[in-house]
Amino acid sequence: MNSEKAFSPPAQKTTYLRTTRLAGMESDAFRAELLTYFNTTFERYESLFNTLATDDGFYRKSISLRHPLIFYYGHTATFFVNKLLLAGLLTQRINPRFESMFAVGVDEMSWDDLDETHYDWPTVAEVAAYRQQVKAVIHQLIAELPLQLPVDWQSPWWVILMGIEHEQIHLETSSVLIRQQQLSLVQQHADWSACTLSLEAPENCLLTVPAGRVELGKPFDDAYYGWDNEYGQHHAEVTEFKAAKYLVSNQEFLAFVEAGGYQQDQYWQEEGLQWREFTQAEYPTFWIKSAQGWQLRLMTEVVPMRWDWPAEVNYHEAKAFCEWKSAQTGENVRLPTEDEWYRLAHYAGVEELTAQPAAANIHLDHWASPCPVTSFAHGDFYDVVGNVWQWTETTIYPFEGFKVHPLYDDFTTPTFDGKHNLLKGGSWISCGNESRLSSRYAFRRHFFQHAGFRYVVSDTAAVNLNIEYETDKSLSEYAEFHYGEGYFGVPNFPQAMAQLALAKMAGKPMKRALDLGCSVGRASFELARQFEHVTAIDFSARSINFGVQLQQQGVIRYTIVEEGELLLYRERRLAQLGLQETADKVTFMQGDACNLKAVYRDYDLVLALNLLDRLYAPRLFLQQIHQRIHVGGLLVIASPYTWLEVHTEKANWLGGFKQDGERVSTLDGIRHVLEKHFRLIEGPFSQPFVLRETQRKFQHTLSEVTIWERLDEQD
Repeated sequence: MNSEKAFSPPAQKTTYLRTTRLAGMESDAFRAELLTYFNTTFERYESLFNTLATDDGFYRKSISLRHPLIFYYGHTATFFVNKLLLAGLLTQRINPRFESMFAVGVDEMSWDDLDETHYDWPTVAEVAAYRQQVKAVIHQLIAELPLQLPVDWQSPWWVILMGIEHEQIHLETSSVLIRQQQLSLVQQHADWSACTLSLEAPENCLLTVPAGRVELGKPFDDAYYGWDNEYGQHHAEVTEFKAAKYLVSNQEFLAFVEAGGYQQDQYWQEEGLQWREFTQAEYPTFWIKSAQGWQLRLMTEVVPMRWDWPAEVNYHEAKAFCEWKSAQTGENVRLPTEDEWYRLAHYAGVEELTAQPAAANIHLDHWASPCPVTSFAHGDFYDVVGNVWQWTETTIYPFEGFKVHPLYDDFTTPTFDGKHNLLKGGSWISCGNESRLSSRYAFRRHFFQHAGFRYVVSDTAAVNLNIEYETDKSLSEYAEFHYGEGYFGVPNFPQAMAQLALAKMAGKPMKRALDLGCSVGRASFELARQFEHVTAIDFSARSINFGVQLQQQGVIRYTIVEEGELLLYRERRLAQLGLQETADKVTFMQGDACNLKAVYRDYDLVLALNLLDRLYAPRLFLQQIHQRIHVGGLLVIASPYTWLEVHTEKANWLGGFKQDGERVSTLDGIRHVLEKHFRLIEGPFSQPFVLRETQRKFQHTLSEVTIWERLDEQD
């Protein structure tokens, strides 16, 4: 029998406050609501650890890739203290030892990176007492801290909200670790009662989701707290697709298991294969194969298999199922993208949680476990939100306009590595910010959350962007030099020089330009505003790739040093610079300016910025460059003449030395070589530039500029 009967939640179940509003109330009301929200979150987190039967449960690792639970019990309190100190709301530590021990090492490691480090953990009673000390500090701050509404990123109150929402996250992640703890070390608890309802699993089917537009991202004055990755703007046109009516149930996933899906390599991606081989997995981690048949591990108990509950798996298992399903059906079965999930949510009529209890198994409004996939309808679909998180194909990326909060600069940025996939929809224990539609949480693909999946069928491929931040110091400094703002009143050098060159080309043909030593490409893109085509050549493939990435994706991201190990995160977009419309006129190529291929010729302009004193044969370059330029075309040279033998053997310097007892300047050397084929039409003059190294260290340099016109040698 297939049933779509909606189950009623237990009448006595207590529902919990949603995340606090940031505006729309008086100061006293805000303080009161925030105090209640803090206390509710704090006490629920305490209650979660009551499911550990003995102190040994705090110290025995649930899995080898994570700290024991005593760390997570103390971590959320330490987080409060460390952030309050950063914000200047506390002037001294409560317990320096704890605030060091419980500060770092939160996230899961790589699946094959075992951590055997020994820690001298404090007793449970000591950590519990510490948590109460922190609680008293937060109570005092909520009562006494000056308040100006609405609360925003700059407000000191944001730090308190951050701490509360951070504890909501760890409520869920700690519950997963408890679920992975040895059964003998946990106990059932009245506050954490699992659902007991189960019927025969429904037969899944595909329903059409019409094409439509999604617009994502929060404004920075949004009325509710958000993590940094939620802000900015993103929009996309989503083509029509079909989506499974239900989350994949344990019954539906069993067919994959019984078909030998875990043993057939063709269904697994390379990373998934490595994980499967390392773990020797043959079925989902929370399934138990026993003499009594299949059983299911819940947070504090083992029960007979709930076949109509969602299958809880990691990304690798979900992806392998989709590949197997594709082979069975001949259709392109895959996980949804983040955009498709939002399109489905909109089509299904899902709104932000307001009613209590929620019309979904979410926010602990119903049970401390999943429930049948037929329990909560959302339009024609079920469990669009709630029950378990849903894996997507999308690796997390920043929206346009993304900013890093200065007090938590590593919340999201470490996940911009192409290895963390977004989960959507929340689970039965997703509370506060986690339960909002705008939330964006991502985990490594081998990681276990209370997560399952819904599959889709679409002829449109899921595409992920390259969203890693460039961290190489030299390359990042050049990215900031090219695409950052000017410093100390000195304009952006590549932009200024390209504009100068364009001005000097007035009245001349502007079909083809050559940017030699283009680095990461700003001058090339600027020239493309007016030239029909720009060839951008640099010896460094890494620099070229940076420019290509910007051209193809319209965005680059990189870090720059603030001080020591502290970093700032930069995002630059062609659209913001007004360069997007003409960027496709640039062709990036790797090449040697002293040995250019014959194809690079017939240019109206050649730009050589800060290149000359980095060439191994600058004289050879100057002797040959006329072959690349049309008669009447321009050669623009800018160089600080910083001759170094590491780049150019001294015998090849153009100047900066004495010959026969007389001074020879670089300009003398340039004149001597170029005057046969060029005439100097402007310069020399100095063009300043500033290269940023750290927040307090800059290089201020003068580059000497000369502009040369190609002569008609028949004259």
